[in-house]
Amino acid sequence: MQMIDRVFGITQQALTLRAQRFEMLSANLANADTPGYKAVDIDFRAAMSQARQLASPQARSHPDHIAITGSSSPEQLYRVPVQRSLDGNTVETDQEHAAFMDNAIRYQASLNFLDARLSSIKSTLRGE
Repeated sequence: MQMIDRVFGITQQALTLRAQRFEMLSANLANADTPGYKAVDIDFRAAMSQARQLASPQARSHPDHIAITGSSSPEQLYRVPVQRSLDGNTVETDQEHAAFMDNAIRYQASLNFLDARLSSIKSTLRGE
């Protein structure tokens, strides 16, 4: 494990997943009036678990064994709407706005954590 990984932990993976979720939620909102559009999202907890496993690869007991690797992109899941529309669109704008704001708050919290960590490192290096 590299030193930077020990210092910042999984913050990079969390920010990357949050950014990918922003793209999905934005696409859902942009296609709210597109007939037949299916709203997508990710299971953030499962995606973080997968990212954590990729960040700490399994040790191989023999050099000839195949290393376990996986995809770094999260699995897209389709939303099941509460009330179906006549045109087949599954975007519910209220739910999408709520998910977007929740993701934004959590993204900002991750940035605040990263900023606090960097400030701590800077003050340590200065000897404060």
